[in-house]
Amino acid sequence: MMPLRPTRRAFLKTAAAMPAFALPGAQALANLGGPEGGNPGHFRFTLGEAKITILSDGYLALPTEGLGVNADPDRVQAFLAAHYLSTETNISHTNHILIEIGDRTVLVDVGSGNRFMATAGRLLVNMEAAGIAPSSITDVVITHAHPDHIWGIRDDFDEAIFPDAAYYLGETEHDYWMQDGLATQVPQELQQFVVGAQNSISVDGAEWELMSDGFEVVPGVRVIDTPGHTPGHMAVVVESGGQQLIALGDSMSHAYTNFAHPEWYNDFDSDGDQTVATRKRLLDMAATDRMAVLGYHFPFPGVGHVMREGETYSFVPALWKFD
Repeated sequence: MMPLRPTRRAFLKTAAAMPAFALPGAQALANLGGPEGGNPGHFRFTLGEAKITILSDGYLALPTEGLGVNADPDRVQAFLAAHYLSTETNISHTNHILIEIGDRTVLVDVGSGNRFMATAGRLLVNMEAAGIAPSSITDVVITHAHPDHIWGIRDDFDEAIFPDAAYYLGETEHDYWMQDGLATQVPQELQQFVVGAQNSISVDGAEWELMSDGFEVVPGVRVIDTPGHTPGHMAVVVESGGQQLIALGDSMSHAYTNFAHPEWYNDFDSDGDQTVATRKRLLDMAATDRMAVLGYHFPFPGVGHVMREGETYSFVPALWKFD
């Protein structure tokens, strides 16, 4: 299978950003500061009969050099500036969907815990603030095995954080990360991604059921193949009362570039051409069928719709409802 794609320079710049977590210097735009005491890290709504909670795991601060790596860098920088975004640091939120449907409570991805960036790993704290007990989780679906989606699966005793839940992972994704000798096939600086994925998949207390395209996790929740970002990446579709929502995972990771320029791919997309093909399919499907979408790395809470604009698209955030 195809090895991870990120270049050494891209990875080292990301790794160098981890300890500092500093935003770039002041720019000619109105930067809104955070409030004293923080904001809530959860957001609730309904989809038909399903109850949905979006839970934040925090955010990642990544170099913008990783965006649109197949495009003219000056054009990417100009696009970011025009959209009031930093041209140096990509602030990437991490939005988990928790689905209460029937008698099941399904959590998609488990965040990075304390093993990746200090700005992330807040999932359990935000669950507690939202009044959601870990023991209530019946099913855990992993979209793919990158650090910010699976490294939080283990507690400090290397045991699964949701020991009573059923665990699901795509068969292709599982087979890719667990293949013998993978760590020797990727650049040295990416070996920790492989080791972290293998340790997470092998965690005590998680018995994996492997999924393929169309697999139904519970009634009303199924997965679809969305390869490209990783070889076995999967998105999650929720359907209830004639309404549908796609939890995109990282098949789309930027609420602006991915819509206006679906032909651009990013440095951590393992297969750029496949990523683009998958993204265009999802954009067309969501726009045509008027499906809601959740972007894992979109600005929190990351829920909205896809609007077609000729050959391109735009993300339309969902209206926040207070009751």
